[in-house]
Amino acid sequence: MNANSVTTPGPHGAPPAPVSVSDAERRADLALRKHSLVRSLRLCTSEGLVAMPIVLMTLPVNVVLAALFTKVLHLPTQTIGFITALPFACNFLQVFVSPLLARFFPAKQISIAGGWLHALSWVAFCVMLGYLPADEPAVAGLWIGAWFFVSSFCSSITGVSWSAWVQEWVPARLRGKYFGRRNRLLQVSTLAFLLLAGWVLATWSYSRLAFQLIIALAVCLRVLSLIWQERMPTEDSAKQPAKTATWSAQLVTLRQHPSFLRFIVFGAAWSFAANLFGPFYHVFMFDQLHLSAFTVGVLSVCGAVGAALSMPAWGALLDRYGNKGVMVVSLLLWQAQNIGWCFLTPDNAAWLYPMWVWGGLTNAGFFLGQFTLLLKLLPVPARNLALGMNLAITSLFAAIAPVLGGYILKFSLAQQDPLTVYHAAFVAQPLLALVAAWLLLRIREPAASPLTQVVGAMSNVRTLASLSGVSFLAQYLFYRKPSPRA
Repeated sequence: MNANSVTTPGPHGAPPAPVSVSDAERRADLALRKHSLVRSLRLCTSEGLVAMPIVLMTLPVNVVLAALFTKVLHLPTQTIGFITALPFACNFLQVFVSPLLARFFPAKQISIAGGWLHALSWVAFCVMLGYLPADEPAVAGLWIGAWFFVSSFCSSITGVSWSAWVQEWVPARLRGKYFGRRNRLLQVSTLAFLLLAGWVLATWSYSRLAFQLIIALAVCLRVLSLIWQERMPTEDSAKQPAKTATWSAQLVTLRQHPSFLRFIVFGAAWSFAANLFGPFYHVFMFDQLHLSAFTVGVLSVCGAVGAALSMPAWGALLDRYGNKGVMVVSLLLWQAQNIGWCFLTPDNAAWLYPMWVWGGLTNAGFFLGQFTLLLKLLPVPARNLALGMNLAITSLFAAIAPVLGGYILKFSLAQQDPLTVYHAAFVAQPLLALVAAWLLLRIREPAASPLTQVVGAMSNVRTLASLSGVSFLAQYLFYRKPSPRA
């Protein structure tokens, strides 16, 4: 039979008759596929740009929510710690829900449905904000906690399914160039929103109407993002995956990879260290240093710009010298700057500008190395179990830490001067980071990375990076370029 022909059933059970497919028809089909791919790529970039405001506000204790909690509602530290823990708790819980949804629904459908639910939750919060009592922080905190749990859970489901969806239809040969360009544009959108939100809050004197206007703008842009997602004529370009090994077989494989198990221990230790008092740096800037939301937004921009400028250099160092050593150097340089927080007062708050720039320049190597090291250590035959266990354990420790930190601050603030308490608390992260660095050095790093695409594995890294000034990683899609010999 001719290679350019297909068969159709003949009448009354007769043998199938060949039907010729002309070269013109094949070229037309190829042109249609190319047009659909180009349109999907353009819409994917556009929807990411307008989705960034609500993505950033979903992160715990961002500039907008931190100003609301401290300047308007005056929430106690233990309540802020509990709210900060919710996204990590949802990252833990979604591990049990996302695989079940994926069995019955396409990734695109899950992502868009989750996005609509997430947007609706913010509409509810915008309305609820007008009725939250300013003189009853416990009541306000309870309502915000219940809402933020629902919002964070929808966000966790959406984030994992969105990553799975885009990696289904974006061809592997285009991922490096396309997502590199898309990520750079997302940085511009992120920085613009941080400055706009800070300016609006500072100009409108932190009125509830100002917060509602920012939320309404973010929701409207998110609706536009979801409409563009629905219009994307995406088509699955990935090969059919190989049959997944059973959970018992994956468990045996995982036990045979002690380096990956040590990586999980390191990740849990670092998540605890970063979140014990990490969410309260913003609270300290608002309450003790008396900074405006615009100033805090500018500081976040300084950190993001520093990280964006240094990311290519850190990537080159990671490729040349490996992950462990570069990550330890990056972490130590970053935490050396963090010691400066122990000496900040309203009189020398200007130190924060070079501190945030230095923090962004140095911490980018640590977060980038954390991802690439995961790629190296991931046991491919047990990939599903390994990713799920890593996300669940690190999320659990990341959720416990801010709750504990909030209660420690509540007790200490009742006994001592607030500046003294915060200065003492800020010693914790540099010291605990030394423990994480020691655990990191105990990991045996192989020389070569497996060519594996990781979907949804970086949920906690995105959140931690955003809290550390690398805010453009909030919707950063991590990828790894295939080897030329692959």
